[in-house]
Amino acid sequence: MLYNSTLAPKKRKMGLQKLTSQEQSDALAALKDWSLVDGREAIKRTLIFKDFNAAFGFMTRVALYADKADHHPEWFNVYNRVEITLATHDVQGLSIRDIALAKFINEIYVQ
Repeated sequence: MLYNSTLAPKKRKMGLQKLTSQEQSDALAALKDWSLVDGREAIKRTLIFKDFNAAFGFMTRVALYADKADHHPEWFNVYNRVEITLATHDVQGLSIRDIALAKFINEIYVQ
């Protein structure tokens, strides 16, 4: 059977739900250095590295993980600084995917 790209978004949405306000609060309390984004349901964190190579290496690790998880961050990088924003567009807010990616980011971040 040929791949039908029109079915892919529906398949990804199945079972994925927006976190409630309480679930967001609980998850954020357990995520060191993450905060809510003003004006939207998303979380953010800024990370500082030794230099550009360390920042880019970190971004590469996150990109590989995110691609396998089919959940990609919004990010901005200048030299040794990486700003990351996480939200799930399919639910127009935060989901468990954002929390899982934030936990992974926290685990691999070395200051």
